[in-house]
Amino acid sequence: MKSLSPIIKPEELTWLNQDDEIVMIEASAGSKARYDEQHLAGALFADVNEDLANIGDFAIGGRHPLPTPEQFSTVLQKLGITEHSHVIVYDDKNGGNAAARLWWMLKAIGHTKVQVIDGGFQAAVKAGFPTTDKIEIPKSVSPYAVKTWDLPLSDINEVEKVAKTDDYIIIDVRDANRFAGLTEPIDLIAGHIPGAANIPFTENLDASGAFLAPEILKEKYEEALAHVKPENVIVHCGSGITACHTLLAMDYAGLPIPKLYVGSWSEWSRNNKEMILAS
Repeated sequence: MKSLSPIIKPEELTWLNQDDEIVMIEASAGSKARYDEQHLAGALFADVNEDLANIGDFAIGGRHPLPTPEQFSTVLQKLGITEHSHVIVYDDKNGGNAAARLWWMLKAIGHTKVQVIDGGFQAAVKAGFPTTDKIEIPKSVSPYAVKTWDLPLSDINEVEKVAKTDDYIIIDVRDANRFAGLTEPIDLIAGHIPGAANIPFTENLDASGAFLAPEILKEKYEEALAHVKPENVIVHCGSGITACHTLLAMDYAGLPIPKLYVGSWSEWSRNNKEMILAS
């Protein structure tokens, strides 16, 4: 059986309401008011800060640490998601960073039927998918048993150990100016982890905000990672959200999903680690 693509094109959405197992989610950071005004018909709301993270001390796990499996189980039940649900995720930003985070979390608990809408809210609306401002009511479902995160993860200790070795590559997906330390709009210090390579997540997208074709993404990442084993690739960003966009792109390209360093720069920069700052 052919595996489900992690990306669903907006024009493929027309059949979704025919399937009772479909659960559509708008994942977003701080855009609940916009969701309340207009969202894709049937879509429930997942907040990055409240539902997809367990925020505490930024120095321990960064700005968006993963919730515990038990916490995520509660979120899934609140959203009406079961082991059998076909989850369709989108967000209201070009690129789909928040949607990619929920995609990764579901994949990491072994959920196979999850897809991200290519181009997000705007692309779905352009393709003619209906919108509404009505209050959506999730289905009442039994708890979704979540035991652990099964996709590969890295942590600050491993990153420090391997960042400057030839056998590993640390990919920083933030934009070039943040990587270079020229600007830092969120965290306390501008710069990057020594030895990291900068491949901005925006390079996964075309001018319209849609993902590049899988074959183009595959060629791009195979060339960038040719000198290391797949299990020795670690991806990070500012707080473990945007990094998931590159993990999604690599899965879309048919490549192994690398390790996610969730703490990312927000954790690294708060722990007196070696840093490359702007010269």
